[in-house]
Amino acid sequence: MSFLNKVPVYVVNGFLESGKTSFIQETLSDPYFSDGGKTLLIACEEGEEEYDDHILESYDTVMIVVEGKAEFTPEFLETCRKEYKPTQVMIEYNGMWGMQMLREMQLPRGWFLAQGITLVDAATFDLYMQNMKSLFMDMVQDSDLVIFNRCKEGTKAASYKRNIRAANPRAQVEFEQEGGELFEYEEELPFDLNADIIDIGDIDYGIWYLDAMDHPEHYDGKTIRFKAMVMRPKELEAGYFVPGRRAMTCCADDTVFLGFLCKSQNIDKLRNRQWLTVTAKVKVETRKEYSGEEGPVLYTKALKSVEKPEEEMVYF
Repeated sequence: MSFLNKVPVYVVNGFLESGKTSFIQETLSDPYFSDGGKTLLIACEEGEEEYDDHILESYDTVMIVVEGKAEFTPEFLETCRKEYKPTQVMIEYNGMWGMQMLREMQLPRGWFLAQGITLVDAATFDLYMQNMKSLFMDMVQDSDLVIFNRCKEGTKAASYKRNIRAANPRAQVEFEQEGGELFEYEEELPFDLNADIIDIGDIDYGIWYLDAMDHPEHYDGKTIRFKAMVMRPKELEAGYFVPGRRAMTCCADDTVFLGFLCKSQNIDKLRNRQWLTVTAKVKVETRKEYSGEEGPVLYTKALKSVEKPEEEMVYF
């Protein structure tokens, strides 16, 4: 009986000149990545920087260039599997193609998506967000790791990270300088963590949400006050509801509800989509609602009905 070897597929995406080629060559040169196996590199676009033939040969890498979107098919990938028999695959994906095609792509037997990585040129991020936000956020939604490169003094790293985490809370976000060194930055919070009651303004809800998910220990034992909409999912345990706000990720038609598990004695009086001012004490607990990880659980001290804010949506 023979067993089919599992072949990990690493997808590296980003817009043209975002640093994909440099990143891939650095990864190939890492002995922990290559580990003596054969790598198949599928390049779906050609930028100004070319691949170094010496690196490809030294780390047993075969590169295939896909000339157009129409060529990138399940049949093409199956042919690659049979001809090259790789132990791992890297795909330098063309960000302009959109991710839906890749999501629906039937991979060859044994191949599986191991990691999605998005490269971003920090110098052009604002421009892309203004003109191609939907396409960019589509890439980010499938990424396990997002790397902002070419960062320098004045790069709005904290703001950029909030944008990414709003679209994909599970993504790891890193920032690098021109030479690849780690870019240091401070994540300033617009509220006082040492206040007796930490007041979260409407425009600061998104910042608070992301910080509380990343660093729940900041709020353990603290009392929070904020304005939120009530959600009562049917599958939720009795006595709990979820106060939160909707955030725009790509466009007005693409939003996500950002909320926390909250326990209250007055749960039966609450209605879905009702707006409240919530005052609650935070405890960090391991819960299935947080995928078995630790997360903030709110225990209400006071609930007060309020009018919905002029701007219901949270932006980053």
